[in-house]
Amino acid sequence: MKRQKLSSITTWWHLAALPQRVRRKPYPPRLPRRANEQHEAKKPYQIRLLTGASISAAADDVLSDADAVSWRAPYQTSSGLRKKINQGAVSFVDLHLSEVAQMVNYGFFGDIDVAVIEASALAPDGRVWLTSGIGNAPTWLLRAKKVIIELNNYHDPRVAELADIVIPGAPPRRNSVSIFHAMDRVGTRYVQIDPKKIVAVVETNLPDAGNMLDKQNPMCQQIADNVVTFLLQEMAHGRIPPEFLPLQSGVGNINNAVMARLGENPEIPPFMMYSEVLQESVVHLLETGKISGASASSLTISADSLRKIYDNMDYFASRIVLRPQEISNNPEIIRRLGVIALNVGLEFDIYGHANSTHVAGVDLMNGIGGSGDFERNAYLSIFMAPSIAKEGKISTVVPMCSHVDHSEHSVKVIITEQGIADLRGLSPLQRARTIIDNCAHPMYRDYLHRYLENAPGGHIHHDLSHVFDLHRNLIATGSMLG
Repeated sequence: MKRQKLSSITTWWHLAALPQRVRRKPYPPRLPRRANEQHEAKKPYQIRLLTGASISAAADDVLSDADAVSWRAPYQTSSGLRKKINQGAVSFVDLHLSEVAQMVNYGFFGDIDVAVIEASALAPDGRVWLTSGIGNAPTWLLRAKKVIIELNNYHDPRVAELADIVIPGAPPRRNSVSIFHAMDRVGTRYVQIDPKKIVAVVETNLPDAGNMLDKQNPMCQQIADNVVTFLLQEMAHGRIPPEFLPLQSGVGNINNAVMARLGENPEIPPFMMYSEVLQESVVHLLETGKISGASASSLTISADSLRKIYDNMDYFASRIVLRPQEISNNPEIIRRLGVIALNVGLEFDIYGHANSTHVAGVDLMNGIGGSGDFERNAYLSIFMAPSIAKEGKISTVVPMCSHVDHSEHSVKVIITEQGIADLRGLSPLQRARTIIDNCAHPMYRDYLHRYLENAPGGHIHHDLSHVFDLHRNLIATGSMLG
């Protein structure tokens, strides 16, 4: 079967720049408009869209509204696109982000016709300096047949000082990646491509579309306090060294609260980050010196925080490293550095499996992103979540996950506002009792204990005729307790 070709687009609204070599103003959403025109003329018009992770949710929204996308990978945060995916109107492939570049290089997805890449500078010999997000841009630049450069003059030219571009070779002659410290630099500040592939350059002056997170609520703060308590206990027992270990933190309000609490606690020493993204709270902790250095693939921060970095590049240039996603999420490096992974789940079962992608096992939220890359390879893999949702109508802890992204063999610790479940060294039944007692909400504990006591089994106990009763109740009545 012949493989379909991919259009790889990272900033979609500049495709209209193709007719002339350089244009000097922002462009309206021409691609969705073109799609609408073609559809009104009863002509097919759709692209297959591959990105590093998520692009602007607004961009995905407009593309999905215009039915301009037939296939999407590997991650998204758009409510409009999510609806189309869950309706079956858009095919979505949920991938570990560390594997995307390799899969493209091996040709698993076919050819990339066009890559649209944001850059801070461009040289006649084909050197491309990227901006505040590296992602998979180096791979797109090298693999695409045609390249459109969005030359965004909003970004300080010194942003290139943050970049460390290295592309692993292909097996069986792939060398190790010589990163032995979170801030090691082993590559270049630019990507070198054949300049003949560049078919258009579009000049813009647009800030990133990063958003400020919501104000912290007591639930997030209690989860954060529990995380800090656990990490301090690990230090006291000698399982985390006095100089601490590099942290990986996902995005969202819980992770932001955790970072804030770590920054406030005097018993936590200054630490490094080896993460996929750096969000708002990290900038403040870099300023205070609590974070001494941070490595990631992109900055997911507000325009104000990005401007703060650009205005103080003499300070931040030595404290932030931005790498390709296959390096920021590289299993070899994560394992070597002893990263502590902090991610948020949607649902956990009593044996320690985690669901981070599908509501009630069927409806996609965003995707697995990089959480699996870190969770499977971290020194400590910690999952966090509120114990209940929808004012108690949903329990985060259930007898069996309706969908599994992270298995019991990799999830080491679960933390909710109720407490901490350290699962290391525990048998399945010990894990179940620990999770129920320490992490489940009191209104669900009796139910979960009764389920465990009544479930038949051997090494693992499950009652397959009742294992999804909570989910059935939720579908039938809107509440898991019925």
